[in-house]
Amino acid sequence: MKTIVVLMDSLNRRCLSMYGGNWAFTPNMERLAAKSCIFDNHFVGSAPCMPARHDFLTGRLDFLERNWAPVQPFDCTLPSVLQQHDVFTHMVTDHYHYFHLGGENYYPLFSSWEFIRGQEHDTMVSNLGTPIQKPHIGNYDEQYERNRTVFYTEADYPSPKTLQHAAEWVEQHCSDDQWMLFVDSFDPHEPFDFPDDISIDDDYQEDLFYWPLYDNIDSLPEGAVEHAKKRYAKVVEMSDRWLGRLLDVLDKHDMWDDTMVVLTTDHGYMFGEKNVIGKNFMPCYNEIYQIPMMIHLPHGPEGTRCDALTQNIDLFPTILEVHDIPESACRYPLHGHSLIPLLTGASEKVRDSVIYGMFGRHVNICDGRYTYFRAAVREDNQPLYVYTAMPSTIGHYWDHAHVSDMSQITAGQFLSYTDYPVFRIPNTIVNMQDFSHAFDKRYEAVNQNMLFDLQTDPRQEHPLCDERIEEEMCDKLRQAMRLHDGPSEQFIRLGL
Repeated sequence: MKTIVVLMDSLNRRCLSMYGGNWAFTPNMERLAAKSCIFDNHFVGSAPCMPARHDFLTGRLDFLERNWAPVQPFDCTLPSVLQQHDVFTHMVTDHYHYFHLGGENYYPLFSSWEFIRGQEHDTMVSNLGTPIQKPHIGNYDEQYERNRTVFYTEADYPSPKTLQHAAEWVEQHCSDDQWMLFVDSFDPHEPFDFPDDISIDDDYQEDLFYWPLYDNIDSLPEGAVEHAKKRYAKVVEMSDRWLGRLLDVLDKHDMWDDTMVVLTTDHGYMFGEKNVIGKNFMPCYNEIYQIPMMIHLPHGPEGTRCDALTQNIDLFPTILEVHDIPESACRYPLHGHSLIPLLTGASEKVRDSVIYGMFGRHVNICDGRYTYFRAAVREDNQPLYVYTAMPSTIGHYWDHAHVSDMSQITAGQFLSYTDYPVFRIPNTIVNMQDFSHAFDKRYEAVNQNMLFDLQTDPRQEHPLCDERIEEEMCDKLRQAMRLHDGPSEQFIRLGL
């Protein structure tokens, strides 16, 4: 058996035709969908980028314990378990966060790996000489503009190169057995950039706008949000073209009968809904947290849909089952559930609810009918601790520049599922540095509980005031947090 997991960062389900979207022309994703089961109630667990990858690679939710962080030394990881059972693992990625502070220990887990350079702030081209300046609105990064000077054609862009490498790797190993390929493509994450010969059909005449700030849209020029959305769609289309090359190899070698193929993402992105653009700082609306996933299972259902509640933590046990590896091979219980019973029709559900979120923000639950965002009961968002045995986070160490009082850091066996000692860092003494991951007050709703009825309000625009339903959702949230080993202070923080 072989497994291919393709994760495209920030892939919006609302963009895709199989989810009713019409933003982008994606014939290859449609081609894969025709051979797959499409999951309609698939959710993020932990967000954003690296927490989501930690979820996938450990089969456990990350956001109740820490923010952006490396693989922990006590983690039981999917690549490690597969290799212990003679399954070769390979990763190809242009997601440069694996290769800077806060992303340690991810890529060495794999039997082999390939890193494609040049995305976002990746220091590929030395940032020396005459500054590169362009009139712009939103974000702008001179490092990326220097990287862009060596992207001569579409084939030179990092995500096309990532998907091309995946196609070549599968071509090389098509006759081998027992392997997993993890293809982690940074696109369509911002900057929404592509070769200059690809045109945008709109009347936008303002300065360059390919990298929105995560913020409200009130200050943006007329037409800017729609322009960014169209740029995003062009990046999705570029990714789709190169995904097609991977699918061509599967066709060429008749691999569909012994290869499971998964396409999903880590989170979505908002383009003006609820008057915001971007991600992270706003509540966990479905535009970001309800994500696409399709799975081709050899000899399984094709062109079908599944409405059961699922999450990316479910891929770990699913891949184990496909490779005939028992979950008992893991050092601790997984939070995820194998999706094979859903794909084979043996079961109609694997869980009663999903919980999801970002560290220190709302803890959110969906039971299929209602979504409930639970905020902290105290204005200071306390008590709250970061738990880690690897003291680095996005772009920096937990050092004196980012921790105001080292004496408040303690170490001990604080996590219920492992005896490994960890640092317990009060969030009151740390600086998250990246504004988009800090405890942001720009969006007042992050401080409020919110309840939505997805049956009558699928766009989550009209919060309900119903004490009975809210209390029922609180009971479900308590139960789910216990099942996911939530630290005790999280229950106190949320008034649960």
